[in-house]
Amino acid sequence: MEAELTALAASGATAFVGLMATEAWNQVRGRVARLLARGEDGEDSEAVDAELEESRAALLAARRSGDEDGAADVTAEWRIRLRRALRDNPEAARELRELLDELAPHQPAAPTVTVNNSTNGGTYYSPVIQGHDISGLTFNGGGAVSSRPEPGAG
Repeated sequence: MEAELTALAASGATAFVGLMATEAWNQVRGRVARLLARGEDGEDSEAVDAELEESRAALLAARRSGDEDGAADVTAEWRIRLRRALRDNPEAARELRELLDELAPHQPAAPTVTVNNSTNGGTYYSPVIQGHDISGLTFNGGGAVSSRPEPGAG
């Protein structure tokens, strides 16, 4: 169960921090704050909301300056907070799963690539390459004598 909560917290933190840099963050920030405040000792959602906004500012500053470690620190901080909230409040896990399911359309989708390869007809006496965006290849002949007949010979 602990591993499941850790994975859920990691997914949540990744999703929330990813959304912090988008317009969608304004729509979900309050729900995230309420979810996190439930597991905190005496902390209200307004205090958590303020912390989320501080993290957002730190994340945006880190990304602007190219500080990948700073951006990763923001994610790690919220992963720990989420894991603690999930451990302290078992009902929060269900709420977090529901929220992540709702947020899924806001997450960038991985590109879909379809590849169909086929080579038809003939006999090929050299490399045949099919692909997309291939560059920087060099083929050197080894000086081997070809046993194929010359055109028109015969």
